Amino acid sequence: MKIALIGYGKMGKTIEQIALGRGHQIVSVVDINNPEEIRSDNFKSADVAIEFTTPATAFDNYMQCFAAGVPVVSGTTGWLDKIGQVKEMCEKEGKTFFYASNFSIGVNIFFALNKYLAKIMNSFPAYDIKMMETHHIHKLDAPSGTAITLAEGIIENVDRKDRWTLETAEKTTDIPIHAIREGEVPGIHEITYESDVDTISIKHDAKSRAGFALGAVIAAEFTAGKKGFLGMDDMLKF
Repeated sequence: MKIALIGYGKMGKTIEQIALGRGHQIVSVVDINNPEEIRSDNFKSADVAIEFTTPATAFDNYMQCFAAGVPVVSGTTGWLDKIGQVKEMCEKEGKTFFYASNFSIGVNIFFALNKYLAKIMNSFPAYDIKMMETHHIHKLDAPSGTAITLAEGIIENVDRKDRWTLETAEKTTDIPIHAIREGEVPGIHEITYESDVDTISIKHDAKSRAGFALGAVIAAEFTAGKKGFLGMDDMLKF
């Protein structure tokens, strides 16, 4: 499969190594130093583009991919105020877009576990809920897209919670998310249910970027040849 990379930082380089190891070809690399490459013939020849950039540049990258007729797999977070436009283009114009706030298979198992626990805890109002996420100092958005996905999974299943807030709960119906940026931490997410008598916690701790990168390449393999707006639920089906 021919893959174009948009974003060639640490994640992009890890994706490149894994893609080559799985027998794929990297036909184009777009980065901050050569943005015009996204309009090149090499880029247009790709079966799929894998995009990991910044919240400020992501949406324009998607539009460029759509214009080139190249399906997109993206893990960039912090741009979701425009996700409705992307979904509409997929539905009405036949574009292809695979989005995940986190491509790690382990994290997506954690997403499912989070929802299951939330359904149980809905019946136990004595437990309040809080979250904590830790990432490397280079991560620009807070809370992380993964933390937001986890919070939304709780809100869907716990009647006494209706929104997440950054750092401090303003109402009893809020889920506070404490966001830490330190060192080179790949990603830690923890959800805590606390009552006067005990505490229940679940946690995912990524050891490296390799799990995220492998998931992104598997998503690209899944996306090639498909149409529409896709996500990890479509691929994993659990």
